[in-house]
Amino acid sequence: MSSALSGLCRYPIVQAPMAGGASRPELAAAVSDAGGLGFLAGGYKTTDGMYHEIKRLRALTPRAFGVNLFMPQPALADPAAVATYRGQLAGEAAWYETPLPEDPSEGSTDDAYEAKVAILLDDPVPVVSFTFGCPTPEVLAAFARVGTRTVVTVTSADEARTAQRAGAVAVCVQGIEAGGHQGTHRDDPEADGSGFGLLALVAQVREAVALPILAAGGLMRGEQIAAVLAAGAEAAQLGTAFLVCPESGAAAVHKKALTDPLFTRTELTRAFSGRPARGLVNRFLREHGPYAPAAYPQVHHLTAGLRRAAAAAGDPQGMALWAGQGHRLARTMPAGQLVEVLVAELAEARARRD
Repeated sequence: MSSALSGLCRYPIVQAPMAGGASRPELAAAVSDAGGLGFLAGGYKTTDGMYHEIKRLRALTPRAFGVNLFMPQPALADPAAVATYRGQLAGEAAWYETPLPEDPSEGSTDDAYEAKVAILLDDPVPVVSFTFGCPTPEVLAAFARVGTRTVVTVTSADEARTAQRAGAVAVCVQGIEAGGHQGTHRDDPEADGSGFGLLALVAQVREAVALPILAAGGLMRGEQIAAVLAAGAEAAQLGTAFLVCPESGAAAVHKKALTDPLFTRTELTRAFSGRPARGLVNRFLREHGPYAPAAYPQVHHLTAGLRRAAAAAGDPQGMALWAGQGHRLARTMPAGQLVEVLVAELAEARARRD
């Protein structure tokens, strides 16, 4: 096992922290019990909500697990652009009979980051990862003092260098194939869609820093895990592969859509949150994606009610159907069984290579 995860899990398989409800304690526990590393998503939760999920997870498994935090975001949104987008969504609000917030900028832009850090330092967990930026050296050092290993999500070699200088234990290298939000440290609209594929990015980061690498992005099979390990990663992080498991908290309509022939491709979009995120191309994405401003988390707050209403109505055309490029390879089986299948496929791929 890698120096970053040594002693924490039996296999080089990490379940991605998927914010929005998918990464429930039941899912993380099943993955950790099977020999992988399960993760909770701290993003979009209150501090109490995160704390109680950690308590539930500890009651479900004695195994190691991780918690992911969103980094605070700078106030860069153009209020006029957000107001224009709000006007464009008036038809959606009428259709789903859901009012839009008058001022989405009133929602949190820091996701209660400082309070969540304080909780995790007071009651440490084995691993904490960070998305949308890099913590200060002081925060990373504080986690090191309490025995927590830290992982910073990166999408470029420069971001990996930043993480190394700050004192991260490892980096999660996220290729552009990944489902959900791109974990870029700085949201640059001019760079939309210009990220690197996972194998190319792993090679670049491996040459740039001396940190262990967790590879993420479109991974669905043991053969792909073997490929990223051969490229220099020390573990693979999978999200979409676990999204369809019964332990996942994703909506049933979302799980079904991943392999529904109606949804043929994914695309990076700002339509649902104001930040680039990869999801299945549906009506909402097609109609609103081209006009969504670079305004995270304001657009997230603006569309939250619409997305909840669409899910409640069982309407996949109005939901954020986050999915990686390998979504059609999703297999509906218990999470522990999926870990076993992936481990067997990995062993077979290695045997063929040898």
